[in-house]
Amino acid sequence: MTASKASVSANAAPGALRGTRVLDLSRILSGPLATMVLADLGADVVKVEDTKDGDDTRQWGPPFQGTEAAYFLAANRNKRGVCVDLKAERGRECVLRLAERADVLVENFRPGTAARLGLGYEELSARNPGLVYASISGYGQTGPWAARPGYDAIAQAQSGMMSITGERGGPPMRPGVATADIGAGMWAVIGILAALHARRATGRGQHVDVSLLDGQLAWLTYVAGGYFATGDTPGPYGSAHPAIVPYQALATADGHLMVAAGNDRLWRRFAEVIGEPQLADDPRFATNPDRVRHREALVPLLEAALTRRSGAAWAEALDAAGVPCAPISTVDQALSSPQALAREMVCVLRHPKAGELRTVGSPLKLSATPARIRTAPPLLGQHTDDVLAETGYSAREIEELRATGAVR
Repeated sequence: MTASKASVSANAAPGALRGTRVLDLSRILSGPLATMVLADLGADVVKVEDTKDGDDTRQWGPPFQGTEAAYFLAANRNKRGVCVDLKAERGRECVLRLAERADVLVENFRPGTAARLGLGYEELSARNPGLVYASISGYGQTGPWAARPGYDAIAQAQSGMMSITGERGGPPMRPGVATADIGAGMWAVIGILAALHARRATGRGQHVDVSLLDGQLAWLTYVAGGYFATGDTPGPYGSAHPAIVPYQALATADGHLMVAAGNDRLWRRFAEVIGEPQLADDPRFATNPDRVRHREALVPLLEAALTRRSGAAWAEALDAAGVPCAPISTVDQALSSPQALAREMVCVLRHPKAGELRTVGSPLKLSATPARIRTAPPLLGQHTDDVLAETGYSAREIEELRATGAVR
């Protein structure tokens, strides 16, 4: 696999968020992913970690690359890192000074924790009225569950997402990635950008309240719509779609092929390519509502035809006919595909301990202010001195802070 180095070039155009200062008090995935997106778009992100072990995910492994956890490396590029003891008064004062200069602050403590530390929205907005303060939590800042700890898998379970994932008749399943954490991070970015836009008119920031549970409920979209329309509780469909047929992984002679015949025209073309044109004329399968009602009869007929040839052969024939289909790629195959490489979705950075570090590129392709992958994730406390000096601390004051353990 040849990763692109174009996204890390120093001569790329400035990012859309150049000049935006982001103070990142978050850890694990939802907050770090949100701030990484902002950093990719040009924001100056300062990541604050504790002085002992730093972000929890620095210890989440194996796998490790060198001495660094692959999990941490995946969500913290383009940031500067400082270590501060938030339980120490002088450490909190450092963060307060950083917050006074920030445009955005992101935290994902349990609701109430930041306020108890003197770092809540009310306290910081009084010092910096223009601050956009984003809180990510399991259940949000309000409601009867607000104080509960929130984890990705818990939000997936309580949102109904796990109940619609997996095979019919099988146990509930969570997707292979942390959809609640990643989704909350994406919703947070949307809220932050909206608040920054509103600030241009009002001059004031605001509190952005995002929860893992809310984000997953919002992702139910058409599944929730179907329930609202019928009152029927949705269940899992495996790789299939509840309202489109055929739209699922179908068995071939040597594996499975994902087919997405999203309308009747594509369905007819699909039936012709697989040598079963009469299926398109069968009144049970003529229209999509017919096929949905009779999917149990149709799918075995399709797989009987598809098992006559390999998945690759069918993919070539269907692709030539314009029928959407794809092999079920493994992760290594997906990351090394010519399309992924052409879109610079795998990039290379140099890390002082991990060495050559490959990272998934940004999916945001802006023509005038592109996202850029500039720097590797920071070492623990790598930029503490530089960042504190920028806020007005002298070299002597920084040395004193280190001596007291307030910073590292």
